[in-house]
Amino acid sequence: MNSSFDELLAEAETAPVDGWDFSWLDGRATEQRPSWGYRRLLGERLSGASAALDVQTGGGEVLAGAAARAAGFPPTMVATEGWPPNAARATRLLHPLGAVLAAVPEDAPLPFADGAFDLVTSRHPAVVHWAEIARVLAPGGSYVAQHVGGRTNVELSAFFLGPFEPADTREHEVEAAQARAAGLEVVQCRNERLRLEFFDVGAVAWFLRKVIWTVPDFSVDRYRERLRELHELIGREGVFVSTMSRTLIEARKPAA
Repeated sequence: MNSSFDELLAEAETAPVDGWDFSWLDGRATEQRPSWGYRRLLGERLSGASAALDVQTGGGEVLAGAAARAAGFPPTMVATEGWPPNAARATRLLHPLGAVLAAVPEDAPLPFADGAFDLVTSRHPAVVHWAEIARVLAPGGSYVAQHVGGRTNVELSAFFLGPFEPADTREHEVEAAQARAAGLEVVQCRNERLRLEFFDVGAVAWFLRKVIWTVPDFSVDRYRERLRELHELIGREGVFVSTMSRTLIEARKPAA
């Protein structure tokens, strides 16, 4: 028997959203993955590093998974995270594996010495501080990251907020120019647009609670009527489709 509108929203409101694990959506939503396989790529890069920094690590799940592929962390492994629930989660997950977690707000300078790391990584950073990344990289070191690209989930945002034109700051050409302006050499900058499908309104509500920048003022109460319209749309069409954008960027600090 299908769950009712109210049951789906009640479930989505009470489900935890800490960390960066999306397994709650299994069977309720599907996400197309980028062709490059970031976790595998991250594992390869960690295996060749001596001192690495993962910026805005979330709950540490991606970094821990990459470490398993790399058979462990480099001799020096540090991660940063600014949201307290995620920082606590990442600490519990990463410390036993040999990584140190530093609680650093997203908009704060990195509390590390110049040239401290030969590898800096990040998956879906909320803020990209190119000057700070360049500063903490050692000469010849690399920044390897997967960013959320421009116009990500614009269809989902527009459903709740109405038509709008997103800022272009996350377009991959813009980010490549920002990296160069910080003194880095762009080795590669690839972008792919990918399909995200939701099969019930509870999946959408939970997603919006977790990925808070999609609809910044989202709450179930505030958008209940719009959620009801979405519930009816999914009932008619079987799915709500949105489009994600992902950018793989690798930038190197010139050797001294």
